[in-house]
Parts: sequence; structure tokens; C-alpha cells
Amino acid sequence: MSVAADEAAMVMIDILRGSGCGDDTASCIADHLADASLSGVESHGVMRILQYVRQFKGGYMRPVANPFIAHRDGAFLTIDGDGGHGIPAMGIAFDATVEAALDSGVAVASIINLGHTGRHGAFAEFAAEAGMMSVLIGGGNRGVWRQVAPYGGAAAKLPTNPWCVGLPGGENGPFVMDMATSMVAGGWVYAAESAGAALPEGCLIDRDGNPTTDPQAYFDGGAILPAAGQKGYALALAAELIAEALIGPVATEGNWLLVMIDTTRMTTGHTLQSRAEEVLADIRNCPPAPGFEKVEIPGERERRCRAESGGIIAIPEPTWTEILALRDEVMASTT
Repeated sequence: MSVAADEAAMVMIDILRGSGCGDDTASCIADHLADASLSGVESHGVMRILQYVRQFKGGYMRPVANPFIAHRDGAFLTIDGDGGHGIPAMGIAFDATVEAALDSGVAVASIINLGHTGRHGAFAEFAAEAGMMSVLIGGGNRGVWRQVAPYGGAAAKLPTNPWCVGLPGGENGPFVMDMATSMVAGGWVYAAESAGAALPEGCLIDRDGNPTTDPQAYFDGGAILPAAGQKGYALALAAELIAEALIGPVATEGNWLLVMIDTTRMTTGHTLQSRAEEVLADIRNCPPAPGFEKVEIPGERERRCRAESGGIIAIPEPTWTEILALRDEVMASTT
């Protein structure tokens, strides 16, 4: 079904306020989720509100928190999410590292003690529009988030450990690579389960290690497979080591390493755009394979979806019905 993004955001703000979030936090999270859905990234869109409320109720993360810069040593920063939601904390981290990189050329941040951090591509796009190249790597907390089987394994051992790289692109805007190191992000499994849909073949195994397309098999002890076999597994394991061995013990959901580079220290903005467009135009002009309409550039698809959405979100009716029921439940409990 179709829902206006503004309506969805207001419903989510009501839910978040009723769950204990302050006005600014509620608006920040709701606007981020609505934008993710408008961008075609349903796995990190409106349906996530159901997960967040469960986590607030269960004490997994705090609805009232004040993310802050806990430490700074030159160009190295530590951002502490104060045990709260990760979307506001990640916004603060990107703001702080962009500012630091403008001063020193390069900045590095450890981001700790925070909940789910939303669609990272939104943050990378913001940084790229400020002339920055950003690299965000997350992992840790495999004791709680055992979601992905290692290559050759038959049981979940690792989180989905995302990597996100953004930099100023060509004429169509920034290049943004935002991906889980698994065949699908965990959110896609939740979205499929909520909508009563199957996942594509090659994404999941059941508790016995057998291939399956049933999202329920994941919740019954199965696992997501690593993206590109041993390659996704290696990237996931690297992220886990960065998060847990380099940054330290994980509190709440995971630890994150953010590297920010001021690209103007290496070339001018005009030159970078010109060179990038030469590369990207060549890729776009590749003949499409059977079953595809065209070759797309990471980041451009999301902006195109947003531009073509008309402010309307497509959401499975059962999911939206569940969200409305949650809004009614939360509002009733606060009156």
C-alpha cells in the first residue's frame, strides 16, 4: 500500500515520543526512517520502528540519551552514544569528523555505546556533499548478533558488519557504497518476515545448514550467508576485529570506525567531479545483461528513487497495520 512520507513520519514520532524519546530525537529517527523508505531501502526504513520500540521496552537501548564527544586527541575522536539510539549519535559523529577533517585534512572517530545506526548511506552522502571521502566500518557484539555464517560454516557466528564508503562523484552526485557483508542485511529478513514474503535463493540456510528462502528459518536458528562467499566473510571478520579488538569491548549494539578525508587536500572539487564522471559515464554506458534495464552507480539509485517517489512510501499493508496498532497502543499507555 502507499503512505505519504509525512504521515508515516508523524505516526513514528508519536510512537517514539510515547516510548520516551524527546522531541528532537523522535524527529531525527522518524525523518531518517522515512527518507530510507523513500530512497528504496525498505530494510532500513519505516518497518524498523517496530524493532526500535521492542528494544526500548526491553532495555536494550535508552530512549533518553545524550551522545557526546568523549575524547579527542588531535584528529582522533571518540563519540559515545550514551546507550541511546544510534541514528542521532551517528549524525553527531559525522558532523564532528567532518569539522575535524576540515581542520586537519583527515579525522578518525571511534563510535561506541549506541543502538542501531540506520541507513549509513544517508550520512555518507552528507559528508560527500561537504567534499569529504568517508569510510565507515562496523561490527562487534557477535555474542548477541550471531546472524551470518562464516564461509564454509553451517551456523551463525558474525553480525552483518556493514561497510560504507562515500565520496564526491560525478554529475549525478556522490558515489555511496553502503552494504552489509552478508547476502542480505538483517533488515531484509525482518522485512520479508513482516510482509509474509520469501527471500531470494542463496541468502539463507536453516539450522541444519540447508539452503532455504523462508525468513522464519533464520529466526528458528538458521543463518544468513556471507556476500560473495569468502570475500564477504573476510570483510565481515575484518570489521569484527576492528570493532572488538581495536576499539574495544562492545556496549549496546556495536562499535564503529569512521575515517574522514578532506578531498580538497588532494585535488580540487571540479577536477574530482570531472575525473569521477569520466569513470562513471563509462560504467553507465555498459550494455545491460539479460534481465537488467541498465547498469547503475551506487548512490544514484537511492537518489533517483527518492526523486521519483513523490513523497509516497510503498509499504506492505500488514506492516503498516502493525505500526498503526503500535501507535494506538503506545498512545493509550501514555494517557
